[in-house]
Amino acid sequence: MKAIVIENYGKNAPLVLTEQPMPSIGEHDVLVEIHAASLNPIDFKIKEGKVKFLLSYKFPLILGNDFSGVVVKVGERVKAFKPGDEVYGRPRKSRIGTLAEFIAVHEDDIWLKPQNLTFEEAASIPLVGLTTYQAFSDILHLQKGQKILIHAGSGGVGTFAIQLAKRMGAFVATTASDKGYELVKSLGADLIINYKKENFEEMLTGYDAVFDTLGGDVLEKSFRILKPGGQIVSVSGMPNARFGKEANLGWMKTAMLSIVSRKITALERKTQTKYHFLFMKASGAQWKILTEMIEAGQIKPVIDKVYQLKDTAQAFDYLESGRAKGKVIVKVK
Repeated sequence: MKAIVIENYGKNAPLVLTEQPMPSIGEHDVLVEIHAASLNPIDFKIKEGKVKFLLSYKFPLILGNDFSGVVVKVGERVKAFKPGDEVYGRPRKSRIGTLAEFIAVHEDDIWLKPQNLTFEEAASIPLVGLTTYQAFSDILHLQKGQKILIHAGSGGVGTFAIQLAKRMGAFVATTASDKGYELVKSLGADLIINYKKENFEEMLTGYDAVFDTLGGDVLEKSFRILKPGGQIVSVSGMPNARFGKEANLGWMKTAMLSIVSRKITALERKTQTKYHFLFMKASGAQWKILTEMIEAGQIKPVIDKVYQLKDTAQAFDYLESGRAKGKVIVKVK
């Protein structure tokens, strides 16, 4: 099968289109012919070796973290799916590889594709959908009337997050450029801050929550807008000791995370707030909730560009440029 692989870690490590062996399936696995995959910031981090502290992979490594496609074969203990089913999903972190013609995934990591979506639209949902749902529901417990700042509202995560937060009844502020203004407004954002002309930390105060997708200085400034007891969930910041304990990383790695995240911990104490680093987990129950929302038209995918598999390197460059408004998709079939 054709697949996009890297042979080593590095920012400039080439993305190579190669022939790879067909994946084999276990008794609880499903073999899926991939129709489309989407790109996410985690793909860059994996490619550059930034998450090897948490995740260990062998080379050649097929990249890609979510997909849509058609089931072609099922393991002998699989009951929920059959050949011909249209599905979408996010393989568990140890079994990534959606930038390929086929993938073997555990049955718990897929769900039937929403009937009202194309394969390209469906592929845009799994990672951002589950990540955002877990941030808002499991960690923040976002309530009607609460105020949340969502950074980079016109990006792949932000476009989904705005819709979900509004669905949950929150007041949503977001950051965007002039080019992203109309998009985030159409998604329901209540307050739009032009990050090129305005400083969000000077304009906002008393917020219940921040959803951070950028990390760095933006994350650190976000503590200033929270009220005491407020919370930040980040998918781009530094994992801390709390994450190490929750993820059962062991005392040594947890201690190391405590050291490298000490600036964030100091900001937590100073502002009387709480910081969470989020690494999304598979959840069939949450798949069901998201699928029902999408099929009811309550949340709609936002896609910027679609590339062919052979042009994956261009797709990576475009997403990394920061110009994408919505998701960047790789069409495989």
